[in-house]
Amino acid sequence: MSDLGTRPKILALWSAPRSRSTAFFRMMCERGDFQVLHEPFSYLAEFGQVEVDGAQRRTEADVLAAMRATAERSPLFFKDTTDERYPGVLADRRFLTEDAAHTFIIRHPAETIASYHAVNPDVRRHQIGFEAQYELFQAAWEATGRTPVVIDGNDLVEKPEAVVEAYARAVGIPYLEKALNWQPESREEWRPSERWHSDVSTSSGFTAERRKHDVDVETHPVLGGYLEHHLPFYEKLRAHRLAV
Repeated sequence: MSDLGTRPKILALWSAPRSRSTAFFRMMCERGDFQVLHEPFSYLAEFGQVEVDGAQRRTEADVLAAMRATAERSPLFFKDTTDERYPGVLADRRFLTEDAAHTFIIRHPAETIASYHAVNPDVRRHQIGFEAQYELFQAAWEATGRTPVVIDGNDLVEKPEAVVEAYARAVGIPYLEKALNWQPESREEWRPSERWHSDVSTSSGFTAERRKHDVDVETHPVLGGYLEHHLPFYEKLRAHRLAV
């Protein structure tokens, strides 16, 4: 990981689903110094369109252009999940290098798979997301020559002050301790995917979920295969996480 040093126009957080990225997004909302955008590429993949900069966008190229226009007015933070692959992002070298700083949040796939399965029992293997997340990590690393910033979602809830401060320093933004707490609310940005964000909607800060899932991922005949597939990608990402 290398310190980016200067405040980026666009700050991206890429997450495998169920890795506590929505809580991080909520913290970025609370900061007040970034415009915020919630899962534009996954919304596009799921719904066929997404509103960015006041208009509906229907292709990845349109979303990227709208994000660039938005960021010209003031810095933009967006978070997105890698339950799908985004070829338009991967092919846009300027977005990977000059226009955005790409950062990543991870969590052990045994935990994310159980959490995903609880919301959607029909989850497919690719939707677990670590393979596509690692592809983006590699693309950003190769394009810039810098190792992207990676944080661990479990570290985040166990040591929020230390992780957020280290993240802020690494990406060149001020550390704002006041943003670590917020009023519980359901944000307009995540209305289309509300059921995925109920824990954060009722939260007031970074907390470890206390929910027990009634599935043993390792021994499950299907989910165990998902874990075996995605674990190596998670481990490669975790090797670069911010140590706090």
